[in-house]
Amino acid sequence: MPWPSIPPPATASIGSWLLATEPELIDARGLKCPLPVLRMEKRLDSLPSGAALTVLATDPMAKVDIPLYCRQHGHNCTLTTEGDVLRFSILKS
Repeated sequence: MPWPSIPPPATASIGSWLLATEPELIDARGLKCPLPVLRMEKRLDSLPSGAALTVLATDPMAKVDIPLYCRQHGHNCTLTTEGDVLRFSILKS
């Protein structure tokens, strides 16, 4: 079953500054534990406080692992589901 296409984050340009208007996106669909969490951790390390990150995953263990990681590190995490895809919306502390 092919995955639906997710468009890249929208951006807005102000002079020479480029501002992200959508959260960063990690597409971890089809990856098994611990890869979704490891990719999320690496991306979060590179983002400033207050940045938003969306993680898409299909591994059922992500439902436990990602919120646990976020609680342990003080990040806000909400989970929604779209069919068999888990969508984690994370706000870095």
